[in-house]
Amino acid sequence: MKLGILGLGTVGTGTVQLLSDLAGRHPLLQELEIYRVGVQSLDRQRDVKLPEGVLTTDLTAIVTDPAVDIVVEVIGGLEPARSLILQAIAHGKHIVTANKAAIARFGAEIFTKANEAGVYVMLEAAVGGGIPVIQPLKQSLSVNRIQTVTGIVNGTTNYILSRMQSEGSDFNDVLADAQKLGYAEADPTADVDGLDAGDKIAILASLAFGGRINRDDVYCEGIRQVSQADIAYAEKLGFTIKLLAIAQRMQGNSAKLSVRVHPTLVPKAHPLASVNGVNNAILVAGEPLGQVMFFGPGAGAGATASAVCADILNIVALLKTKSPHPLLACSHQHYCEVAPIAELTTRFYVRFLTKDRPGVIGKLGTCFGNYGVSLESIVQTGFQGKLAEIVVVTYDVTESDFRSSLTEIRTLEAIDSIPSLLRVL
Repeated sequence: MKLGILGLGTVGTGTVQLLSDLAGRHPLLQELEIYRVGVQSLDRQRDVKLPEGVLTTDLTAIVTDPAVDIVVEVIGGLEPARSLILQAIAHGKHIVTANKAAIARFGAEIFTKANEAGVYVMLEAAVGGGIPVIQPLKQSLSVNRIQTVTGIVNGTTNYILSRMQSEGSDFNDVLADAQKLGYAEADPTADVDGLDAGDKIAILASLAFGGRINRDDVYCEGIRQVSQADIAYAEKLGFTIKLLAIAQRMQGNSAKLSVRVHPTLVPKAHPLASVNGVNNAILVAGEPLGQVMFFGPGAGAGATASAVCADILNIVALLKTKSPHPLLACSHQHYCEVAPIAELTTRFYVRFLTKDRPGVIGKLGTCFGNYGVSLESIVQTGFQGKLAEIVVVTYDVTESDFRSSLTEIRTLEAIDSIPSLLRVL
């Protein structure tokens, strides 16, 4: 069976290396031939050796070649990835992709065309690197009523927050180090603003809850505003701060979902609290299973190539048996209803800087009480210069009521600023 691989970057190179070293691996992999590999330039020095004629700059020729059975898309980005995937499907090719952005935004179009053409689109590598979570959601966990999917799905932000916690470093300093080490891109926007995690939770939510997710409905908030002061206060309160991607059924309305990404105070006893560095973890809760967590490296050539090749192997097995596998296909037609962030009910952590005036804490309590916001704790923690620092943790409250209370609080003469606002798991 012939593979056409689009892209020979980190993941593409890892995939070729794995498929070129088959000793001790599944015997079905020996039936594969790396037939064509599409690249931008033929002159670049590469870490893999391929037979003459395999490399080509004509990616369209790969996806339309009648000899190619499986197209592996690892170029990333939206275009030309989307167009090449659709062309490959139109020519009867099965697809293996690591492209979370294209699937999150164009999944409805891609899967509709794939179903019409009778081909598979496999995407294990799109979420969690080498962690097997896509196929478990499609198969092993498919009999469960999933209630919540909660994940640390971006290694860059987890690395930054872990270093801030362990070393007492500031965000900008750790980000600069992460860029030097290759954990963060030169433009880190997709990672640190939560956009990458938003793509991934959209995919996981679609699989977990059996319906399409409109990517524009996913609320995304990054970690730029998380300060060393917040890390320290969270530690004193028994929490650690993580960028979480969460999809869950809404309280009191199981037909509506909350799908969101934001930095969150996580209790130290929670399974996700100890996931540090570039590692990823996804916690799935459902009935009757309870909780199960998937943990491991969320990126890297070897980890992601492992997921890519596992998908290739699944397709090879299906082509060998010539028998369709309904649990590997995606047949969602309807869109899930995703609630706006204003309807979320959760706990909050908020840090105020105030002028040193008598009665400030009482006025804060009054404003919160006007909107039904109950306080778990309210503490003046010290001073920053001449400004008093007050930290508040609430009980469960709707986002809209909490935001309304902050609007009134901002009108108080004693309030200088609200430097931090984080949700609490």
